[in-house]
Amino acid sequence: MTAPAAAGFWQRYAAWSLDAALVAVPVLLFGWPRLLAGSERIVASFARLADAVAAALVAALAAPGALLGGLLQAIADPRLQAAAHMLTDAVAATLAPPLAAFVVLGLLYHVACEAAPGQATAGKRALGLQVVDESGGRVSVARALLRHVAGALSWLTLNLGHVLAALPPQRRALHDRIAGAMVLQAGDATPRLPRWARAWIAAQAVAGGATALWLLAAMQTVLQAAVERALG
Repeated sequence: MTAPAAAGFWQRYAAWSLDAALVAVPVLLFGWPRLLAGSERIVASFARLADAVAAALVAALAAPGALLGGLLQAIADPRLQAAAHMLTDAVAATLAPPLAAFVVLGLLYHVACEAAPGQATAGKRALGLQVVDESGGRVSVARALLRHVAGALSWLTLNLGHVLAALPPQRRALHDRIAGAMVLQAGDATPRLPRWARAWIAAQAVAGGATALWLLAAMQTVLQAAVERALG
């Protein structure tokens, strides 16, 4: 009988992103009013920062003497620093609670599912994947917990820990190695990424690109308006 193969990188990513979407749903449902209110505060704070930056730049350009000195003086402007602090406070106050809820709920979800008899979250089941220990058996709650917590190191290494999952033959991410675990394909699972999973990943790429372009356009509009106000 052929031993189960290690799960591929994109299979694992598709499964993880499905699980992340599932965990995000209740977080967004319960936190939506706070996020809306916080987003208004972030927009207002960014507009104030843009005004402070534009005013400081115009003053630096108009001041006699070296341009560099004027720019350094502008950066040290208390109004600019206060506006920057206001923006960071607004972002932290808006995003910290839902992010904390997402982390806690995700931990409970992943540990409970991967230590259960099915050995997989909903996303992994959809891709035909299972989490096992190094002997191929079911992981304990403690091992599943260690694997999930160690996942923070994979993120903190700028995703290099996740990239290890693309390296054959074991395809084990950093957190898999730390926890003594592996992600394998179930016996009847196909090694090819299903069409729906490829479409799901492509949709994420399109949505991410569209969001980035929208944010850049919105920031450009705010900055342009701030410069025009500074110039009178």
